[in-house]
Amino acid sequence: MSDFLNVNEIKEKVSLLTLLGNLGFMPQKVSGNEHFFLSMLREEYTASLCVNEKLGVWFDHGGAGVSGIKSGSVIDFGLAYWYPATFHEVLHKIVEHANVAIDNSRDFKGQVPLRNHTSREASYEINLVSELIAHNGLKSYLLSRGVDKVAAGFLYQIDYMVLDNKNKQRDFSASGWPNENGGWEVRNKYFKGCLGHKGMSYFPGSAYKLAVFEGCYDFLSWKIENRNDPASVLVLNSLSFLSSAIARAKQFACSEIYFDNDKAGIAGAKAFTTEVSGSIDCSFKYDAFKDYNEKIVFSIKSSKIALDKPVSLNLGNGLER
Repeated sequence: MSDFLNVNEIKEKVSLLTLLGNLGFMPQKVSGNEHFFLSMLREEYTASLCVNEKLGVWFDHGGAGVSGIKSGSVIDFGLAYWYPATFHEVLHKIVEHANVAIDNSRDFKGQVPLRNHTSREASYEINLVSELIAHNGLKSYLLSRGVDKVAAGFLYQIDYMVLDNKNKQRDFSASGWPNENGGWEVRNKYFKGCLGHKGMSYFPGSAYKLAVFEGCYDFLSWKIENRNDPASVLVLNSLSFLSSAIARAKQFACSEIYFDNDKAGIAGAKAFTTEVSGSIDCSFKYDAFKDYNEKIVFSIKSSKIALDKPVSLNLGNGLER
């Protein structure tokens, strides 16, 4: 059984005030639903970190600490407070210190409709979620997509069983990442789909800059060339979430859009740059390719060909000394 925790359930069940109290922090001032704390994310002498208990959000009026995060949900607070812990580690720290019961089996057991796996009705059961991708086929797949060196912390190995309408069981393994609706977006060499509810995936970072992608492999491809970029990242997982992504992007001063160079992606990028102030269509960075990942795969193959090519030595007139 995996110890994966449901992001939405944590947001619903964990009170930020309770978490702060359990960590030893008490408000200096209370005004209605707003509780003001001396910021525990940096040194200060005037309480400027505000928690709105009714809305379940916080904002540090004095600025961000070392993490670059200065507002958001209880999870965003955890990412700022326990920086640079991974997203997975932060979820567990929140649950531990908030002392709440989170059902970590709900997303893995039970018969649930499987989207896009077969044209006939099917159900699935997740048997294993592992941070370590050990399956040889999956490791080869990540290598072929050029993202094997940046997958840790973002991609998981998902082992699951599919039961078709003839009650026949088939076992699968895929690389996967969680979305905000408790589902898993999964990929392997032969299959692309979703286990559970479809949704966007968000990786918090800078409160000022957002990088937006259609798929996770394009995000990881970007990560290869931008390892130190502090931007928050939003992966749509489907362009059907374009309106929601545009609304989210409006919270940031700057948004970089990395959509596919196809009809749908171009239209989506145009909608972004039209509706979101400070947004930039960055598809020019891979304009000779369909998407960011295709560029990375081509670059790796080109480098390999160059390394494998025999070196011819120029020996001048060929005369021996």
